[in-house]
Amino acid sequence: MIRVELGKLVRRPRVWVSIGLLCLLPIIVAIFISTTRIAPPPGQGGAFLSAVLSNGALYPAAAMALVVPLFLPVATAVLAGDAVAGEATTGTLRYLLIRPVGRTRLLVAKLVTLTAFVLMAVVILLLTSFVTGELAFGSGTPGQPGVTSLSGTTLTPTDIALRLTGSLLFVTVSMLGVAAIAVFLSTVTDSPLGATLGALAVLVGSELLATLGAAGSIAPYLPTRYWLAWVDFFRQPILWRDIERGIGLQVVYVLVFLGAAWANFMTKDVKS
Repeated sequence: MIRVELGKLVRRPRVWVSIGLLCLLPIIVAIFISTTRIAPPPGQGGAFLSAVLSNGALYPAAAMALVVPLFLPVATAVLAGDAVAGEATTGTLRYLLIRPVGRTRLLVAKLVTLTAFVLMAVVILLLTSFVTGELAFGSGTPGQPGVTSLSGTTLTPTDIALRLTGSLLFVTVSMLGVAAIAVFLSTVTDSPLGATLGALAVLVGSELLATLGAAGSIAPYLPTRYWLAWVDFFRQPILWRDIERGIGLQVVYVLVFLGAAWANFMTKDVKS
């Protein structure tokens, strides 16, 4: 079942269109910055953009900072919202479950596929943005390898690769929280668009509440609260507090909403 779902993933044109659009934004930003030589001042604009003019090695991190707050969650919610509701809409769900395929097994296969999508999207984003950064900004001053971390210390290319790997894994876990919410809504409705919009409404509401001082008591529990904590990988030493809290929070969201999705899906009548 997992192999079948992964095969469907790589054969869907919209998956590659989504990934292409994710990669396109950093390329456009790089073109503007490299041609005008005007980068946002430190503390303004996307993270790391103020430093890429002097060294393109940090552009993969800058690219991730551009897509994580909005574009990657949208792509994840679209795919997750279609996980069950899309099968129900096209009529393939009832035929799929008539075969000896357990519902729990199907949900697990969907989750694995969503995880693979996020990993694939972010890996391709990092690779394309690395090439873009090298072409647009170069690799720094000759004789001075490495780049400056957010703490002012020097990071070697190996350091950057390891920290990007940690960021990749953290972002993947963060997006699984989005996926779990959308999958749950996908078991509630037969409309993929409804499930997607419902998940996006939760995320937009989370972002709005995070900026509201009166909602400060619930801010640490909002699904988007620690999405940008991966930036702490680029400090020296790495600040683990928010990274650990972010992972723990997303694990709770995944367990709660996937549990709710499983409970609803197990009792849902899809064969009538």
